[in-house]
Amino acid sequence: MTDTSTANPIPPRDEFKESGALTVESVTHVQQWNDDLFSLKMTRPASFRFRSGEFVMIGLPKEDGKPLLRAYSMASPSYAEELEFLSIIVQDGPLTSRLQHIKPGDPVYLGKKPTGTLVTDALLPGKRLFMLSTGTGLAPFMSLVRDPEVYGMYDEVIVVHSVRRVADLAYRELLESKLEGDPLLDDEDRERMIYVPTVTRESFRNQGRIQTMIEDGRLFEQSKGPQRFVPEEDRVMLCGSMAMIKDHAADLEQRGFTEGSNANPGQYVIERAFVG
Repeated sequence: MTDTSTANPIPPRDEFKESGALTVESVTHVQQWNDDLFSLKMTRPASFRFRSGEFVMIGLPKEDGKPLLRAYSMASPSYAEELEFLSIIVQDGPLTSRLQHIKPGDPVYLGKKPTGTLVTDALLPGKRLFMLSTGTGLAPFMSLVRDPEVYGMYDEVIVVHSVRRVADLAYRELLESKLEGDPLLDDEDRERMIYVPTVTRESFRNQGRIQTMIEDGRLFEQSKGPQRFVPEEDRVMLCGSMAMIKDHAADLEQRGFTEGSNANPGQYVIERAFVG
């Protein structure tokens, strides 16, 4: 990511001020997936703990010195030494228009208090876990799918990722390999993971929206279980656009699913912090 502007969009480290809510971390790696999508890794404080699927605030200083922060789901598993985040680039976005230029060694703000509802604690026990995502909504599921504790809870873990273009399928190679080389997952865990990518605007082996694949049964083809949703056995997590979450939540409710939370576990969960 080359900064073509006259002013460096990433302020020097001395403009970052740690506080009771924020630490200042260093970027360790940047992955450019395409012109509109990138991921970054940063140092992780020894005291930073989170549950797979949670989000945290990250950001940069504004011109007035105050932090400009946005919520990002951790894409890294909870045991990882570094923290990883997946981001879309919005050219006129206050944060991502600058964050897209970040490079290894640059400073970045990290919030101290991760939280969220896309966690297994918010779900009742079940047999299959479906993670339905669009775009960068895949991020929390990249954390969960690499967590060995998840495989102790479910017979199958099914990651569904819907994007417009094939190039938008971030982490595709890793997921198609069934997380080959992961240090904590054994072969039995990896065999329980099912990856279902689908593309809506280009030719691909799976084409169409997630809802279409639910209705015609393609979503369930690789599963050894029922070829439909079963509220008594299936658990569902939703992460994507507000329209996607609203539509799928309504569909699940019609199928007999009840929404869960950290305080009252249910059969499906959404991240309400991103929905409003």
